[in-house]
Amino acid sequence: MEFLVLGSLETREAGEPIRVRGMRQQKLLALLLLHANRVVPMDVLVDELWEHPPPSARPQVHNAIRDLRRILSADDGISLVTMDAGYRLMVPDDAVDAHRFVTRVRAAKAAEREGRFAESIRTLQSAVDLWRGDAFAGIHCPSVTSAAVKLNEQRLTALEDLMALRLRIGETSSLVGELHALLAEYPLRDSLRGSLMLALFRSGRQADALAVYDEGRRFLAEELGLEPSQHLRSLHAEILADSPRAHGLGTSDLAVSREDTRRDAGPVRPSAAPASGNGNYLPHDLTDFTGRCAELGSLLDVAGQEHGASPLMIAVDGMGGVGKTTLAVHVAHRVTAHYPDGQYFIGLYGYSAHRPPLPPEQALATLLQASGVPREAIPGSLEERSALWRSRLAGERCLVVLDDAADTAQVTPLLPGTGGALVLVTSRRKLTALDGALPLCLDVLPHEDAVTLFTRIVGERRAAREPAQVARAVELCGRLPLAIRIAATRLRGRPAWTVADLADRLVSTPQRARCLQTAERDLMSMLRTSYQHLNESQRRFSRLISRHPSPWYDVDHAAAVTGLPVGDVERHFDVLIENNLIREDTPARFSFHSLIRDCTRELLVEEPETGLPTEPVTV
Repeated sequence: MEFLVLGSLETREAGEPIRVRGMRQQKLLALLLLHANRVVPMDVLVDELWEHPPPSARPQVHNAIRDLRRILSADDGISLVTMDAGYRLMVPDDAVDAHRFVTRVRAAKAAEREGRFAESIRTLQSAVDLWRGDAFAGIHCPSVTSAAVKLNEQRLTALEDLMALRLRIGETSSLVGELHALLAEYPLRDSLRGSLMLALFRSGRQADALAVYDEGRRFLAEELGLEPSQHLRSLHAEILADSPRAHGLGTSDLAVSREDTRRDAGPVRPSAAPASGNGNYLPHDLTDFTGRCAELGSLLDVAGQEHGASPLMIAVDGMGGVGKTTLAVHVAHRVTAHYPDGQYFIGLYGYSAHRPPLPPEQALATLLQASGVPREAIPGSLEERSALWRSRLAGERCLVVLDDAADTAQVTPLLPGTGGALVLVTSRRKLTALDGALPLCLDVLPHEDAVTLFTRIVGERRAAREPAQVARAVELCGRLPLAIRIAATRLRGRPAWTVADLADRLVSTPQRARCLQTAERDLMSMLRTSYQHLNESQRRFSRLISRHPSPWYDVDHAAAVTGLPVGDVERHFDVLIENNLIREDTPARFSFHSLIRDCTRELLVEEPETGLPTEPVTV
């Protein structure tokens, strides 16, 4: 028996389709396959299958499980097991086509690294041929949809690699038609556009190659207000000059183009896509990354240092939405070539509104599988997993990005033990207890960079018509990158608005909160999660000082507002600074970021003060 998810969900026995009746049963099977060989709690199944679960949700899940059991073949090592917390679908890895796809892609990459290009092309083609349409087509529930997006991205990346390899071995005119069709479907993919330009040029069609570039340049300018990437601009110049390099452009240049457009190539889940070493699991880099020149220079300098006996560690902290992850991922992509033995990324959910922080044990299990350790070989205890992880990275030049850490205790077990590795940690909290780490506190963007980011998103022509209003809008966003991105994206989607219309909506607190909220992002909700690590007395202190009209505070001022002893006020300020919820503009003089103040005042409305607790303040 096999399960096909690279297209519509299908179950087959000896090549013959087996019908899974009912959409609920199909969704349930998809969820169990997504978490194959792991227990899926009943609560998770209910939440995924219903937006508003009925009282009979659990009995309906039991009935659907019973129906699925009737079609599963135990003879193939497949079984649906009832556990105390939920259900586990036991299935061999090679019974799922997504596993076969990822295995073949990795085999193709291994062949390419060893110079066996023809074999790599055949293997990649066989991987792509497994696809029958979009992954999990027709199945709509949150986690399945998310997994489908990642799988579809991996397919597109494999297609890009396949086109580049075929071009590398000398195919030209035979590729043109396929590349035209792919580029029509995915016009933003630099790798496809660059490969088509080269295929045309090497087929003696220089003018057509230049036209492909020009078409892409116009599309980017009109749709996104962007310019082509540096790689495409360089390739255009080579073709325009009829350069000998363009007639035989090196493999390394093609690799750059593919890396520029690469998304997360990591596994959808460990059970469906077992990882091996030397993988790149970094999220995609932003094409409109803006500013941060000083910070970027400092980080690249550190990343390029000679390694001693200990790993290089950089801890980037800052308030929510300031761009910590964006900067860390951008730096990671810039230094990938210096860390060829693996580039790892894991989100630790330290400040997530939707799930608790990721336990170090679970994070290590994910990292170990990504490094090539089979699931069954991963030890049970935190200490054993941490030791095995350090052993896996010993002597390797690896890059590890630990994103959105809650605290030092969550990070410490995930650190390599020897030199050769670079670790980038991001957190809203200052990780002062992370010994040996270089701290970098990220502030909001300078005004000029904030204007540039806004302009890149809405388009230069639109921004140029109202420069004063652009400046006003970014200041009303507090020059916070995420706020600017949400506001500018909203304006880009409302062609009838002027920039002044947007800025007017950012003036009052309630309108600003609504304007900085989309279906996918809610800035105020995101900022509120920063308070979840404070105790009640610290939250109350923050709310009390936020309601005072003064734009700044010193210790005496805050003591008068709150009625607390000076010593307690100082300790409260220390905690708020540690969590990047308040700024110390000059020694002992503090202020809120405007959006943090908005958020704190929202909490004040929801949780009116009834007096501060009298117990001693602890930090």
